[in-house]
Amino acid sequence: MSWRVRYTRAAHDDLLRLYGFLLEQDMEAAQRAMDVINKSLELLQSFPFTCRKADPDNPFLRELLVSFGASGYVALYEIEDDRTVTILAVRHQREDDYH
Repeated sequence: MSWRVRYTRAAHDDLLRLYGFLLEQDMEAAQRAMDVINKSLELLQSFPFTCRKADPDNPFLRELLVSFGASGYVALYEIEDDRTVTILAVRHQREDDYH
């Protein structure tokens, strides 16, 4: 079964912000980071329950770790129903928490 992955406006804004930050430093790194994040999020189309729980009391709120260089990114997402996964936020691992 294939799950539909959608993004909240906030998650979309997070991706633009992360891209913009890296773009100021290194254009190639910015593109590689977005490619890695997008490729990693493709996992959710097939296996959304494989990532760690963000909240022990809510099995549908999860985090996907995305390695990139010495650190990486964390995508917070929710399994909405039996066909839909919603990306709620994306942060660099060195940023403040999004909870």
